[in-house]
Amino acid sequence: MSEKTTNPRRRGPMGHGPAMSGEKAKDFKGTLKKLLHYLGSYKITMVIVMVIAALATIFMIVGPKILGEATTVLFEGLMNLIAQNGKGFDFDKIARILLFLLGLYIVSAACNLVQGFLMTGISNKIAYKLRKEIEEKVHKLPLSYYDTRPYGEVLSLVTNDVDVLQQNLNQISTQVITSLTQLIGYLVMMFSISWQMSLVALLILPISMLFIMVVIKYSQKYFRQQQDYLGHVNGHIEEMYGAHTIVKAYNGEARSVAQFNELNDSLYNSAWRSQFLSGLMMPIMSFISNIGYVLITILGGFYAAQGTITIGDIQAFIQYVRSFNQPIQSISQISNTMQMTMAAAERVFAFLEEQEETPDPVDALSTENLKGEVWFAHVNFGYTPDKTIINDFTAVVKPGQKVAIVGPTGAGKTTMIKLLMRYYDVTQGAILIDQLDIKQFKRNDLRGLFGMVLQDTWLYHASLKDNIRYGKQDATDEEIYAAAKAAQVDHFIHTLPDGYDSILNEEASNISQGQKQLLTIARAILADPQILILDEATSSVDTRTEISIQKAMDNLMKGKTSFVIAHRLSTIRDADMILVMDHGDIVEKGTHEELLAQNGFYAKLYQSQFEDSDA
Repeated sequence: MSEKTTNPRRRGPMGHGPAMSGEKAKDFKGTLKKLLHYLGSYKITMVIVMVIAALATIFMIVGPKILGEATTVLFEGLMNLIAQNGKGFDFDKIARILLFLLGLYIVSAACNLVQGFLMTGISNKIAYKLRKEIEEKVHKLPLSYYDTRPYGEVLSLVTNDVDVLQQNLNQISTQVITSLTQLIGYLVMMFSISWQMSLVALLILPISMLFIMVVIKYSQKYFRQQQDYLGHVNGHIEEMYGAHTIVKAYNGEARSVAQFNELNDSLYNSAWRSQFLSGLMMPIMSFISNIGYVLITILGGFYAAQGTITIGDIQAFIQYVRSFNQPIQSISQISNTMQMTMAAAERVFAFLEEQEETPDPVDALSTENLKGEVWFAHVNFGYTPDKTIINDFTAVVKPGQKVAIVGPTGAGKTTMIKLLMRYYDVTQGAILIDQLDIKQFKRNDLRGLFGMVLQDTWLYHASLKDNIRYGKQDATDEEIYAAAKAAQVDHFIHTLPDGYDSILNEEASNISQGQKQLLTIARAILADPQILILDEATSSVDTRTEISIQKAMDNLMKGKTSFVIAHRLSTIRDADMILVMDHGDIVEKGTHEELLAQNGFYAKLYQSQFEDSDA
């Protein structure tokens, strides 16, 4: 768009990023509730996963007890040999115990495989659903949302944040079930062997839980900051790559690198703190667990010497004690993963809850058979509430008229076009088509009335044919060829090795700016709209090509209402009406000859162009 100064667009290559301290307080419980709502769509599968995970854990928990029985049988056989009472090792019983134990482990492994398969499917479906909702939300948000945010931050939601959710949901859900089952199961098995030793083992539990709570309290904010700063870094990188040529042209590399280093340092510091705090958990938990293990070993030896418990029970209990720390450590790891997951989820849900455009009316009017008469009735508008840039704009455009909107940069020319297409809604007044308020139409139907050729071209990674067809999806190849000829682009296309099937790269940098403009003009010609909007449509082509295009555009505009935004006033001499704007107001109105005769603002603009060219 040509009106850069009238729109608080997103920051440029040398601009400053959004304030990092402006994030509102996060709601962990609220975010968890929303995430559980998504999981609620898979209740039956989740129940199956929980049951299978619990069974797999139970089978593993019983293992040490059964293995202890084998140890006891083996120890009794050894004692029999020492006593020489005629009895030896009962290898058959040992074999039966070990085979049964092997069967339990195989069943447990199979259960883990099944629950992992099911949970992976759930996490992938939720990630798919979130990406789909983000994609739909992107098209429902007002343009003002993107004017104030770097595109990279929105892309970070789809990539980094949803990926974090997808990867961690599987781990969190299964580990929570497994850890809780292990914690309960190990306690039951330990008390079944010796309640005195179990009480000693439990002394480490409150100490461990206290430490976990302290770490969670301090690490949460750093995990949240890590996700926020990651979005800022991605936004900066995306912006710098998108404007790489401008950065190079203005020697902005050093400033860009300095800004990146500032953002990256913030990301590093938050990531370092969050990972450091989470990294403290394992060594301290291991230290606490080892103290408890030593105490239990001493007490177990004492009871074994008294004959209160068997050797196999001591072995099983020691295994349970050592394993008892695993679910506690897993819970601590899950808490870290949960912090990161909730931080990512909060950003996603915050985006999905952004205020959308006002909905289309339920009883929307049809746009069929409209003649194209446009009324601007006392229009007032400002991008921000405290600054109005369009003041009492009033004009009537009759069907089929060619209307030129001229004025200095920042006068509000392109802003009026945005209001006409309802990219923004007017603050006061109304815009009417055939005396019907444009708010009475659905946005898609309203915009279907318009064909646009902008100064900033937009082409995408596809063939030239597909880029032209974007204006009319069901167009035949013959219609595309005709539109290309009318736009004076057919000859250029035939010089390419693949002709109309030539593929544009991602930035469409393999053709010139003027050729891009010709393709967008061909797209507008193919669409054959009722109302045309031309925003410096020929600004990027040479004078000779401009004359040819002007003839094609004149034929295209016959019988259609046309709005032409122009800085080169020589191109709009034949306009039926020229609206001269300055600081959001219409200061003059009339034909080219009438305005020159007034010798006013328009005449000075017109004459200044010739003075500049003479200079």
